[in-house]
Amino acid sequence: MAGLTGLISFVGAGPGAPDLITLRGAARLGSADLVIWASSLVPAEVLTHARPGAEVHDSAGMTLEDVLALYEASPRASIVRLHSGDPSLYGAIQEQIDWCATQGRSFEIVPGVSSLSAAAAAVGRELTIPRIAQSVVVTRLATRTAASVPERERIASFAAIGCTLAVFLSAAQPEALQRELLAAPSAYRPETPAAIVIRASWPDERVVHSTLGRLAEDLRATGATMTTLVLVGDALVAPASRSHLYSPAFAHAHRRRSRPGSTSGRPARRLRRRD
Repeated sequence: MAGLTGLISFVGAGPGAPDLITLRGAARLGSADLVIWASSLVPAEVLTHARPGAEVHDSAGMTLEDVLALYEASPRASIVRLHSGDPSLYGAIQEQIDWCATQGRSFEIVPGVSSLSAAAAAVGRELTIPRIAQSVVVTRLATRTAASVPERERIASFAAIGCTLAVFLSAAQPEALQRELLAAPSAYRPETPAAIVIRASWPDERVVHSTLGRLAEDLRATGATMTTLVLVGDALVAPASRSHLYSPAFAHAHRRRSRPGSTSGRPARRLRRRD
């Protein structure tokens, strides 16, 4: 595709299902000369968007230096570095971006559907419920790479807030995760709902509904250690209270406040059909 020569595209593959990649991401795959993907995190079906004849490398066993060597050896190729979910979340793209800046290589980031979105869809819940939770924190347990997690960002710190928590990359340590979530001064309780979502949007997707009191036991029973997201918070089960967004008594730039007994502050606009 014209204009993509020498461009490195960091593309979010989405959570797994090949039809959950964005149109732009699929287009970049369809025009790439070189594709680098992680078979451990991205289903092979996503590669159906790549053009026949593209050079494809599996990064599951590669180091950063191996990947950069491919970039360096292909200065004129259009390259797609395919990352799971959205590349801005735990995608390890910043070190690659820094290399591009140092080497004067053109790059772009193509956003993807995060596994957080797919997990919320799998459990059938909105994660922000008025008067229950208006914040979602994305975090992970400090385990083998504990040095990369600032002390102020430990799970216990976020648990003290009581917001909806989305915990990535932590399924291999069920007991440690449960301990941190319930450690004082946590706002959570043993009966606080949790959901374990394994391989969200993949054909073998699994959802296990749990509580913090049972989380370690239920998580270990799944046998899953990768592509697993844990959602925590009362928003997972709380009934919705009326939001302001569509309340007749709430005015905003596109709707007047309604009179008592009326159904709308403004007549519905009829959209013109496109034949």
